[in-house]
Amino acid sequence: MNDALGKKAPMTRELLQAIRGSFEQIKDPRCRPGSISLADALMSAVAMFALKFPSLLKFDEHRNEAVIRANLRALYGVEHAPCDSQMRELLDGVDAELLTGAFAEVHRYLRQEGLLQDYRFLGGYLVSMDGTEPFESAKIHCAQCCERTLKNGEVRYYHQGLTAAIVHPAHRQVFALPAEPIVRQDGKQKNDCERNALKRLLKKVRMIYPPQGAPKLIAVLDGLYGDGETLKSLKALGFSYIIVVKEGDHTALFEAVQAAFRAGKTEEFEYQDAQGVLHGFRYLNGVPLNQSHPDLLVNYLDYWEIGKDGKEYHCIWITDIPLSRETVEPVMRGGRARWKIENETFNTLKNQGYAFEHNYGHGQKSLATVLMQLMLLAFLVDQAQEHGCAWFKAARQRFRSRTSLWECLRALFCYYLVESWEVLWRAIAERFKTVAIELNTS
Repeated sequence: MNDALGKKAPMTRELLQAIRGSFEQIKDPRCRPGSISLADALMSAVAMFALKFPSLLKFDEHRNEAVIRANLRALYGVEHAPCDSQMRELLDGVDAELLTGAFAEVHRYLRQEGLLQDYRFLGGYLVSMDGTEPFESAKIHCAQCCERTLKNGEVRYYHQGLTAAIVHPAHRQVFALPAEPIVRQDGKQKNDCERNALKRLLKKVRMIYPPQGAPKLIAVLDGLYGDGETLKSLKALGFSYIIVVKEGDHTALFEAVQAAFRAGKTEEFEYQDAQGVLHGFRYLNGVPLNQSHPDLLVNYLDYWEIGKDGKEYHCIWITDIPLSRETVEPVMRGGRARWKIENETFNTLKNQGYAFEHNYGHGQKSLATVLMQLMLLAFLVDQAQEHGCAWFKAARQRFRSRTSLWECLRALFCYYLVESWEVLWRAIAERFKTVAIELNTS
């Protein structure tokens, strides 16, 4: 381990302390709080997700072992971890909205430490947002479940939510923001449900990044959100936007652009890069969105790409960012970064150890949503470390995959007494050559 790394403390402790501090501000919903505090229950769930236990029951199997209790106390500040039924009961009564404060504390720390500086893009932060469905069942359901009826008459119950993350075209890591659940009251049509939830999510993101003193936020969205009401909501909350549009959904917009093209009013150019890829741009500023909102002007960007192998890519966006020969390529790159909410967020959560689609607990009130938010918090901490923590990076380099790192991390946590995160990451990174940790022999 080089000297420069040896002088740096891992950020894991600070991130977890920020989360714990926020949890301690949440009022316990129980009339008579028991021996296990609400903060301990919440942190125990974060630890379960951070250590990638495949289920709540698996976590419960280990929690009473002396080494696990000691490590939970030393690394997560947990004095008493609840059993699986206690955890479900405690968390089911928590208002999931109150967990937004933990995300805010982590993001505040990241900004103060300068870890988001190289995520600045187009003068602000790109915030990609998209919907996901982590739970579906034909039997299990609660008051917050949405319902769908299949063609055969079977009723399916499910939870759905909008997720958001700060992304950057040049970086793999994403910085998760709190999810917004889509609830039954949002409506039965996909468009209504997701658009209503988006309005709430935008306000939640603004709580974490208020307009005063923060870089501008640029919402990067798919074609579902290219309607006038959504654009007005974005403007009212101070968001810029880059949104995919399709001709079938925006007839008047495309007719206006075609008329401008025939009149020679659109700008267009192509170039071939060093790899032989052809890039083409056609753009026009100040186009009416549609007949219902003729006063709502948007800027139109049409982009096409043809690779050396003949493979083509084509996409069209609307944006409020002024388009010119200098800005169209950054706007295009920002628009294409929308896929990071799928590739780097949903794919990682589903396939790289987080068991996102496993039912850790459904509950009768808010348990499913609370657990989803806590998993996203654990994911946020991991992504922050992978981007900016030298200790985590050194440990990560030992393994070809994240899942192999998680297996090693969980094994050390379960069988060795570990006094600090520095000791734990060094033990993994240095293969125990310079760091001794105590094997549990009890």
